[in-house]
Amino acid sequence: MTEEKRKTKGTPDIVDKHVGKQLRNRRSLLGISQEKLANSIGVTFQQVQKYERGTNRVSASRLFSFSKILDVSINYFYSGLENANIKPKALGMSDNKQEPFLGAKADQKNKNTLPEDLMSQKETIDLVRTYYLVKDPKTRKDILKFVKSMAKNVA
Repeated sequence: MTEEKRKTKGTPDIVDKHVGKQLRNRRSLLGISQEKLANSIGVTFQQVQKYERGTNRVSASRLFSFSKILDVSINYFYSGLENANIKPKALGMSDNKQEPFLGAKADQKNKNTLPEDLMSQKETIDLVRTYYLVKDPKTRKDILKFVKSMAKNVA
């Protein structure tokens, strides 16, 4: 049995990177600066940068604080991970190669697909933030209908 090589310092774990990405997306969507978020939990903005890059792990208590400040459940930070290709580090889950479970993903291949990182793009965040600045729900729905009709005409 070979001994698993330890992760070297400076190599972010895929889960830590994902949690950091979710943190950055939500903070940006709400228009909160790294400095303001850092001050609200008592750390430096550089620490928030490290969390967002996945360089430093977010502790359970800190993640709980982030969830309260950013008004999301803790599950929000892990949503989307089920689609990530994360290999278990321990033996015993499966001793042989198995067919992957495709489930609902199999149908997605034939449809027009959006970029995987759509919600992390600055343009998307700006669009969503601006959309919700429109206070009248009817006007927002009209804007949505307009954008959808434009998309149909272009596609």
